[in-house]
Amino acid sequence: MNSPSSFIVTIDGPAASGKSSVSREVAKKLGWSWVSTGAFYRGLAYIAHAKGADLSSEDSVVKIAQSPDWAVRMTPEETCVFMGSQDVTSEIGKEEVGSLASKISSFPKVRAALLDAQRQCAVGVTGLVAEGRDCGTVVFPKAQVKIFLTARAEDRAARRATEQGHDLEHIVREQQKRDAQDANRKAAPLQAPADAHVIDTTELSFIEVVEKVEDFIVSARQG
Repeated sequence: MNSPSSFIVTIDGPAASGKSSVSREVAKKLGWSWVSTGAFYRGLAYIAHAKGADLSSEDSVVKIAQSPDWAVRMTPEETCVFMGSQDVTSEIGKEEVGSLASKISSFPKVRAALLDAQRQCAVGVTGLVAEGRDCGTVVFPKAQVKIFLTARAEDRAARRATEQGHDLEHIVREQQKRDAQDANRKAAPLQAPADAHVIDTTELSFIEVVEKVEDFIVSARQG
């Protein structure tokens, strides 16, 4: 399931909990690979929508997922999504795409269709920091270190509104919708792994969160 030579760290949590920025920084400090597994769902949602697929049809979305017309590639700064030769990474971070991604991620067949590609990110690398919603519970259940980041809902919404330049009230509505979808879906609902280190980022600075994660990794590697 995991590449035997890879040390894997998973960082999960709800929307705007700081997963992407924290995980990217930790990977950079360690010189390891980094992947946002959510980019697979966001990319698929964007491409399925662009191709006019019926997003309420599980089979239609699976067909797009298995198509060679799109690809996901890791870089130190971004998990990039390509539709053919076109880089559409800048489009997948939008809140509307996130809502579509949350919707299609409730389909078990869609999750199964993307799982192998997500796990392949750990093959042939020294270490991998993977962030998403179910990295520690489903994608890499045997990861050496599992982190679950959380924060007050209002703080997460304010963070996302600042990032995207949207009205706070709009972001709150969209976030509440996504949180409910992610927590209540039948396939891999959002939850902290039983063996995860839970970090509430509400009162912590970015650097403090990164340092806490690093401490857990150092402890695990020494143990």
